[in-house]
Amino acid sequence: MKSEEQRKLFRSLLMAGILLAILWLVKCCEVWFQVDWGRYGIYPQTWKGLRGVIFSPLLHADFSHLSANSVPLFVLTAALVYYYGKLSKWIFILSWLLTGFWVWIFTKGDGYHIGASGVVYALAAFHFTSGVLRREPRMMAFSLLVVFLYGGLVWGVFPEYFPGKNISWESHLLGLFVGVILAFFFRKEGPQRKQTYWDEEEDGDDDPDAYWKIPKEEKPEEPKQPPVFPPFVSDSTGSVRNNNS
Repeated sequence: MKSEEQRKLFRSLLMAGILLAILWLVKCCEVWFQVDWGRYGIYPQTWKGLRGVIFSPLLHADFSHLSANSVPLFVLTAALVYYYGKLSKWIFILSWLLTGFWVWIFTKGDGYHIGASGVVYALAAFHFTSGVLRREPRMMAFSLLVVFLYGGLVWGVFPEYFPGKNISWESHLLGLFVGVILAFFFRKEGPQRKQTYWDEEEDGDDDPDAYWKIPKEEKPEEPKQPPVFPPFVSDSTGSVRNNNS
């Protein structure tokens, strides 16, 4: 059992590490070859911008942008693989594609949307909502951890908190919606709360020989005990007499 848990943990950390390595490799190549791949991001409501649904989470404006997304993306992806196993790949792929596609459909503007923050918001919302819906102790504990670590992410959906900054708050908001919807969609799959069943009594309702099911005339009569009187009784004058004499 312990070795199985260790394999799950190793696999989850490995998959999250590979994802992070790809993101850093892309940025390092971009800097090393002095190219700007931002044009492969999401450009809303244009055919050329549709390719960004796939590529935009791999692209970041600079290393500080990438660093800000790296830690939460690693933690949330590792937890997804650890808790949901084979189901995690579908949750992750849908979080990636749906967030990007909704940004392409609903967002307006003349700029490119890049970065993995939309996926981060989708995964955070999924973990929290899924923990609440499932009421499974481990899921609920992790959902509280998500709130503790990344509760501040909620402010990223309000553009007025970041005046003058090119932050794709639409990606954050739509990623949040995607995570909640996926949590509801997959609520019957993956880890579930264990049901507790009480042991049936020996004389259960299905027992034909239960005492309360025996007809009254067939029940054995309990032996009658003779009345027991105290050996001494006080009369009205206050004197004591012996009943046995």
